[in-house]
Amino acid sequence: MPALLPEDLALLVGSRQQWDPLRGARVLLTGGTGFVGRWLVSAFVHANREHRLDARLELLTRDPGTFTQACPELADDDAVALVQGDVRTVDLAGVQCTHVIHGATPSDARMNEERSEEMLEIIETGTRRMLDLGSRRGAQRFLLVSSGAVYLPPAPTGGYAEDSPIGPAWPEEPSAYHAGKRASEALTLAASDAGLPVTIARPFAFVGPYLPLDRHFAIGNFIGDALSGRPVRVEGDGSPVRSYLYAAEMAAWLWAMLADEHAAGRLYNVGSEDAVTIAEAARVVAAAVEPAVGVSITRTGTRGAADVYVPSTQKARRELGLRQTVGLVEAVRRTVVWHRGPS
Repeated sequence: MPALLPEDLALLVGSRQQWDPLRGARVLLTGGTGFVGRWLVSAFVHANREHRLDARLELLTRDPGTFTQACPELADDDAVALVQGDVRTVDLAGVQCTHVIHGATPSDARMNEERSEEMLEIIETGTRRMLDLGSRRGAQRFLLVSSGAVYLPPAPTGGYAEDSPIGPAWPEEPSAYHAGKRASEALTLAASDAGLPVTIARPFAFVGPYLPLDRHFAIGNFIGDALSGRPVRVEGDGSPVRSYLYAAEMAAWLWAMLADEHAAGRLYNVGSEDAVTIAEAARVVAAAVEPAVGVSITRTGTRGAADVYVPSTQKARRELGLRQTVGLVEAVRRTVVWHRGPS
């Protein structure tokens, strides 16, 4: 894969003061080989070198070979160790950790529809095991990477706040992914009550390098269309409302939530407040390539209740000083530049 852009590395590395609490840390990361995970590993590798943290990262993955092939510069870093196994069954007796980031969750839309109980079991069992490990190891901090999908739609004016209502449990909730994330949060809050210093992060939507261009991520598909010179295709009428935080900022926010002691016992949204319709996002993408491409809106959707998936991030700003600095136009531009590689 192409190297990350210098401006993205600057966002990931941040300041020495931000990373100092992780000096000498031994971090266990699950779910580190997907989109969010690759950004977390990238941030760790570059910050660890830049600030000489003497930290180590144990990365749990079911397929070390695939990750090594996709991201050799991360997998081969001296401070990164790949641990092969399934989050539900892996033997971690030899793994020492001062910090845990648990993000392992299947994001396969087909599994969610066709093998929903398996998805639910992976999420719940994996969370339970990682919380147990963190407790037994006396982890200084535990970060659960949850999801904005835990909220009960529709979104209130101003976006979902951390105290907005949560949706129902399985099986009243038909989505195993949504129900599983709610269950994992409940398990984590119980561990917090028992004394484990936890933080829950609720990510929303992102754009940036590493985002798949042929999956269920609308803006990723848009970028795939534009890079191929095709009109950007919008399924439906383009009216759903979303917001997109740039991936490098997402990773910086998540590491800050692990490092900052003020985040212990708290939960935070991770995302952008800059709401756009899907059609507007498509037009931004279409204009980001040279020559610009068109936008095709199928208009087969039926307009019903407002479909708005946008967070409020006031709490993260107020308590942790985290702010979005890269707008959507610039985020898409950087993503296109990264995909096209050196000119």
